[in-house]
Amino acid sequence: MSVHDDLTSVQRCLDDLNRSVSRLEQQLGSGGLDIRRVRTDCDHLRESVDLLRAAASAPTTQKRPDLVTIPDTPYDDSLWIDTDDEGLGARDRRAP
Repeated sequence: MSVHDDLTSVQRCLDDLNRSVSRLEQQLGSGGLDIRRVRTDCDHLRESVDLLRAAASAPTTQKRPDLVTIPDTPYDDSLWIDTDDEGLGARDRRAP
């Protein structure tokens, strides 16, 4: 099955669930906390499926970041002039 077919199947199931919850509301009344929670959950599921449908229809091509080649040659020693060795301090001084 394709994603579109799966989403359509889920939508049909949600429609059936919505109809069942509506019948329960008629039988039990819509004032109870439990039925309101079920109704809210149904609405959230419907919103989530709508978001999935929108994400599935959006183009999926993402630009890959450019790769940076790091050379194998040693770095220029002048880059490290006036730097401290981590934990050892400056090159021309003793560590404490």
